[in-house]
Amino acid sequence: MPDDVYVGKAAADAAADRGWLLGHFKEPGDRRHSADVEIKWGVHPKGERRARWTSGESRTALLVLISGRFRLEFPGGDVVLAEQGDYVVWPRGVDHSWEAEEESVVLTVRWPSVPGYAVP
Repeated sequence: MPDDVYVGKAAADAAADRGWLLGHFKEPGDRRHSADVEIKWGVHPKGERRARWTSGESRTALLVLISGRFRLEFPGGDVVLAEQGDYVVWPRGVDHSWEAEEESVVLTVRWPSVPGYAVP
């Protein structure tokens, strides 16, 4: 494999960084380092909820359901992703939270990648 190509396994690689596979938080020089985008492989047990609502979000986000049933909560109403491939996109500035209604695997893409952001 060429040195400039990274091959990995989402579940194993995600375990090292709270699910995040790509973004500013990877070491410079790592093929997964990016200031432009963040990608997460999220594995969530049934009943898991976000610790608190995200407010003042400065990124646009895309969340795709791989498996399970996943609810996203927005001030204007909830969205339930129930079939593989269901997805939702929301712009910066939209508050949100989530809950895994069933054991779920989701792929999240956020842009840009913002240093220093983390939910405690």
